[in-house]
Amino acid sequence: MIYVQHLLGIGHLQRSLNLATELVREDFEVQLVSGGLPQQLPLAEAVQLRQLPPVYSPDGSFARLLDANGNDIDSQWRASRKQQLLELFTSFAPQALITETFPFGRRMMRFELIPLLEAAKNHPRCLQIIASIRDILQPKTKPGRDQEICDLVDHFYDHVLVHGDEKIARLADSFKLADRIDDKIAYSGYICSTNPVLASAQDGSDEVLVSAGGSVTGSQILKTAIEARPKCRLRHLQWRILVSLSIPDSMFQELRLLATDGIHIERNRPDFSELVKHARLSISQAGYNTITDILNTDTAAVVIPYAEADEIEQTMRAQKLQDIGRVIMLRQADLSATALADAIDRSSTLMTSLEVNLEGATNSANLISRWLLDAGNQT
Repeated sequence: MIYVQHLLGIGHLQRSLNLATELVREDFEVQLVSGGLPQQLPLAEAVQLRQLPPVYSPDGSFARLLDANGNDIDSQWRASRKQQLLELFTSFAPQALITETFPFGRRMMRFELIPLLEAAKNHPRCLQIIASIRDILQPKTKPGRDQEICDLVDHFYDHVLVHGDEKIARLADSFKLADRIDDKIAYSGYICSTNPVLASAQDGSDEVLVSAGGSVTGSQILKTAIEARPKCRLRHLQWRILVSLSIPDSMFQELRLLATDGIHIERNRPDFSELVKHARLSISQAGYNTITDILNTDTAAVVIPYAEADEIEQTMRAQKLQDIGRVIMLRQADLSATALADAIDRSSTLMTSLEVNLEGATNSANLISRWLLDAGNQT
């Protein structure tokens, strides 16, 4: 049995689900524990999703954590959720514990994750503790934080599974003490959608596809794209603007009013990864899942990385890909209709055929199977 702990964010949950689905194909029973807001996502038959009392952060700083009713969580709430998590662990008695992002992030969840890790380390049935992380991390700025992470890895973890291709980015690029845990690091490749929803044959063909997250910045990107269309060389193409469900209906209606002939406005679709394959150009932010969808195609891309609350993870990812000629990056601070039109025009020079490891789900499942087998042989 594999037990996967997940915390905050739909993008992280989707990647965890993709990995869980592949683990099922390796004949593991998977218990996926989510502590974020409930999401309606398709589950493989043998994946059991367990929902803890949800918590979320109202902004990208993660300085505050709120419960499902929007109230700040308190010590009693923390104690109750910690106990529920430990009870789930005891009832599952898993062979492996996989934590998403922690200890490289989600530090505010230490109140429940440290006790969970202690329970896993002391349980005779739990043979492996694995940290599952993205290709690029948000670098730490507070003194001593990187050393704290290394100490946690040394004490609790058997492996650090990096879901990226080391030819594009190495963990050391965003975690300066990576060499101290080098013997535990393994690269899986990028995790793509395992069961993509197919788009209709006519949808997306030779279009400009525009998408963004649900923040104010995301809304601004969509609006700016509409304003950039008449200024760029691809103005003769059909443009499809995908609006996040997190963007309020008032903004959705405003975008529809701004749209001229040749611009189609609709809410996000489950077949996004297929629409990207059909498109002439993708305009988006640079989150992990969106970038893997782009890398899984030969579609040109312009990316505007999220850069609020001192976040630089998306900027680092976009810069890496721009350096090798796969995308055009436009910094959020430089976003304007003219600048975006110029980036769109320059996208025709991109080298969209890139050799990159996109078998992250399969490779992760194979690695975990091997690690469990090796650990079992040593007991």
